[in-house]
Amino acid sequence: MKALRKLLDKWKPAFHEGGKLAKLQSVYEGFETFLFTPNTTSKSGSHIHDNNDMKRTMSTVIVALIPCLLFAMYNTGLQHYIAIGQPYTGWLTMFIFGLLALLPVIVVSYVVGLGIEFISAQIHHKEIQEGFLVTGILIPLIVPINTPLWMTAVATAFAVIFAKEVFGGTGMNIFNVALITRAFLFFSYPAEMSGDDAFVKLDSAFGFGAGTVADGFSGATPLGQIATNVGPNLDGLNLDTWHAFLGTIPGSPGETSMIAILLGAALLLITGIASWRVMTSVFAGGIVMGFIANAFATHTYPASMLDPFAQLCYGGFAFAAVFMATDPVTGARTHIGQYIYGFLIGVIAILIRVYNDGYPEGAMLAVLLMNAFAPLIDHCVVNANIKRRMRRLKTNG
Repeated sequence: MKALRKLLDKWKPAFHEGGKLAKLQSVYEGFETFLFTPNTTSKSGSHIHDNNDMKRTMSTVIVALIPCLLFAMYNTGLQHYIAIGQPYTGWLTMFIFGLLALLPVIVVSYVVGLGIEFISAQIHHKEIQEGFLVTGILIPLIVPINTPLWMTAVATAFAVIFAKEVFGGTGMNIFNVALITRAFLFFSYPAEMSGDDAFVKLDSAFGFGAGTVADGFSGATPLGQIATNVGPNLDGLNLDTWHAFLGTIPGSPGETSMIAILLGAALLLITGIASWRVMTSVFAGGIVMGFIANAFATHTYPASMLDPFAQLCYGGFAFAAVFMATDPVTGARTHIGQYIYGFLIGVIAILIRVYNDGYPEGAMLAVLLMNAFAPLIDHCVVNANIKRRMRRLKTNG
């Protein structure tokens, strides 16, 4: 590392004012701060020194996502080999297939997203922020595995430009950038974002895992099966809450395993990176709405017959509660506001899932909707607090 530090110091003058590569100063500083923690501190004005910064925060979130990423690779391979009639293939073979399938999506996500951020930072002469380090790994985890790479590239570019850079960059965006990517794909290319073929990779990955899809195979997700159910109950469907908890079911790569998600949640809560108020409120809202829907269950809305606790294991609900709703930039900031914000996300997610058969997954829209209302929630909470203190002042006076 000392040799790398000396090399960067040697190149540094060329990237600063008067140097041959001064126009690429933001790019150089981006790489330097990614590799090494800056040793500069504030010189004037009010400031607080802390051992935490954005790089450490983003790094912690990435570490929390590793269980989901690793399981996503295994489950992608598992679902593929089930599809071609080879469910007893070794776990290592399945993992390698999933790695080869997800790697191009990860590369496209980072190349497009970071490329745009580097260009924007250079144009505006700003420092490159670390925000996309997390977004870049979230996108491959929430996008269906069969999404064409060019669609992922277009959606990522759209999200970074119109949901982030036009608002001023990292820390200024009002919507979760990864979810905007997913929303853009869903509304622009609905055929590729739904159906039995969207969530299971049926073809080979770089020639690895070649095979013919078995007769009668269906890659429908549990929520997809429920949404198209026409029977009086769900008994005839292949639903298994335990498998849903483990994650060995079709779905977006990182959203299937509740165990992997809970491991990430534990790290985020222990380190204080994520708000426990938001996280627990989302689950509370989901359970409450699940019980209400189940209490008035009808075969007209098949998802209403699903067990309230099973609602939390299916689809992207748990992933959204842990990694999307807790985004400190796009969520509520006040403590009371965080309870309201999270609870409404849980309620709306189940509400959409149950009563909109055309869109069996409501977590994405619920988080984005509440992103828009988060400032209003905080505004109302702050004003209510001010009024309460004024009344107390008048009473004491």
